[in-house]
Amino acid sequence: LTHQVTGNITPDYGYLFTVTSVQNTTLVNNSRAYSVLPPPRDSEEKEMLDRMLRVDHAGEYGANRIYAGQMAVLGRSRTGPLIQEMWDQEKKHLEKFNEILAENRVRPTALLPLWNIAGFVLGASSALLGKEGAMACTVAVEESISEHYNSQIRALMEKDPERYTELLQVSNKEFRDDEMEHHDTGLEHDAESIPGYWLLKKRYTTGCKAAIYVSQRV
Repeated sequence: LTHQVTGNITPDYGYLFTVTSVQNTTLVNNSRAYSVLPPPRDSEEKEMLDRMLRVDHAGEYGANRIYAGQMAVLGRSRTGPLIQEMWDQEKKHLEKFNEILAENRVRPTALLPLWNIAGFVLGASSALLGKEGAMACTVAVEESISEHYNSQIRALMEKDPERYTELLQVSNKEFRDDEMEHHDTGLEHDAESIPGYWLLKKRYTTGCKAAIYVSQRV
């Protein structure tokens, strides 16, 4: 199996890498012992991958709780179906990371109980500001997650893109692109029209980046 990995730079998100399978060649054995991660070569690689997966899982968990909070407030409004659509995608992301963590015996962050409450409160409080408030929260959160995925992709590309092809595909094509789509959806649905948008966005992004930092380590 051969792969092509390409990259380009955009003004909004930095490096955007695309990982594609170019050609399938004949394999003697099509089964593998792993689905996304190769067996770690040493304790250093194991620690690096554990931290990446732990924070990715925490981010998807938090995003699910944010959308749950938004739906609790706006679920019956005209914005409800839009929020539900984005939430359904986040559910798939979380399900996949639950699977990856279990397969690789990676413990989730010890802060999940905190993110459970904080995420829901953030989502509900943003939705209490109306559709625009919910969308402003979505823009900030999804931008932070997209930037995190791009940073992670750069790190894997610098180390060994061929070795980490499957993980790059998951965090690039399947997940990061969805997060960017949610970000753009928020902008398209009047996120910037809420008074004090830039202050709100700064507050949300600062909180997200702090959560990412802590979840990698705890």
